[in-house]
Amino acid sequence: MTEYVWDKFLTERDRAVFAAGGFGATADRGKRPALLVIDVSWAFCGDKPEPILDSIKRWRSSCGAESWVAVDHIKALIDRAHGRGLPVIYTTGEYRDDNWDAGSWRWKNRRRDEDVDRPKTALDGNAIVTPIAPGPRDIVVYKQKPSGFFGTNLASYLTLLGCDSVVIVGTTTSGCVRATAVDAFSLNYRVVLAEEGCFDRSEASHAISLCDMHAKYADVMKVAEVLAYFDTIPSGEFDLPKGSGASEATRSVAAE
Repeated sequence: MTEYVWDKFLTERDRAVFAAGGFGATADRGKRPALLVIDVSWAFCGDKPEPILDSIKRWRSSCGAESWVAVDHIKALIDRAHGRGLPVIYTTGEYRDDNWDAGSWRWKNRRRDEDVDRPKTALDGNAIVTPIAPGPRDIVVYKQKPSGFFGTNLASYLTLLGCDSVVIVGTTTSGCVRATAVDAFSLNYRVVLAEEGCFDRSEASHAISLCDMHAKYADVMKVAEVLAYFDTIPSGEFDLPKGSGASEATRSVAAE
């Protein structure tokens, strides 16, 4: 029986309710999946593996050392997707230098204005971390709200590619990953979450969010299972961008 990260948080009542209600059934796998890499940027990973309480002193959104463990798993998934010719689509944020368009994000974090006042570094917080930087045939979607679908062209790109399903990794599990997964489910895509490829600053939120999504909206699978799933997809099935350099990764700017 598969062991999940949320098992230690569930009561016997919870287990009985899920079983009686029929929650957590395994869905059929999609035949044309895209890999969605949600917000794996310097702002969420920090510039090096270190304990989270140290990392958030400089990177207020950092998820600490656990993010870099997840990056290794995400890289394995990206490499396999590239090898099979599967679409790899990244999301990350984009805001004005004066932070005006942060909008409602400013209501719930008292450190948000540090994004303007912090001394500039050589690293752009919204840039995807170097070990998994987008390649020339990958797609990058820029967003301003939690879901990768909200105010972006993500759904239209999936339609253009003929995708029927998405495999989601990234951060935070309880925030942008969850919002993207729920929207994908709402748009009738089959949704898979690769457990070790998702990460969060809160251990409890990470575990329970995966539990909730597995119960209702998605299949949570181990990375090894997802890699095996990718191997079942015929190679060369997708008409991917024809870029020849990393700077040519497709760019979609969220509506302001």
